[in-house]
Amino acid sequence: MNDLLEKTIRENKQALEEDAPMGHFERFEAKLDQELHHKKQFNRKIYLQIAAAVIFVLLLGNQLRMYFSTEKELAPVTLASVSEEYGEVEFYFTSSIDQSMQQWEKLIADGYISEANQQMMEKEMKEFDQMEAQLQEELQANPDDERVINAMLEYYQAKLSVITLIIDKLKEVKQQKMTDNETQV
Repeated sequence: MNDLLEKTIRENKQALEEDAPMGHFERFEAKLDQELHHKKQFNRKIYLQIAAAVIFVLLLGNQLRMYFSTEKELAPVTLASVSEEYGEVEFYFTSSIDQSMQQWEKLIADGYISEANQQMMEKEMKEFDQMEAQLQEELQANPDDERVINAMLEYYQAKLSVITLIIDKLKEVKQQKMTDNETQV
């Protein structure tokens, strides 16, 4: 094989020593540029694919984190999550508050509560709800802090007391109106 190569070079020595034909270097350079450009596009394409895959993985991880943290946030922290005894106390207060609010709704349905009183009660309940949300955030941050637990218990007591006081006063007014109507007839 060596001999054949050497023989071909000797026979074409004259042609090999001549200058390259016109435009040869330009064509050669264009081919090199084309190959380099193709390699750059190829490298960019790989980098873009890798970047897209990384972004996809990050977005997927973020979505999973949001999904699982949303489930935790849906269930607010309550006193029952601290201890069973506090859960029983909380249940007592919440059920008493619910019963009082049912009485309130009955008084509204019977027509004993004016629009102004209804708005006042709605305003009070919004303030209580905001306070409860703040206390729940504090309880979630510090579930073993006795001050937060006592604040939650005082909150429930205050809310029940306010609702009960208002309803009792309205019942007295209702009773007074009924007795006044009976004496006038």
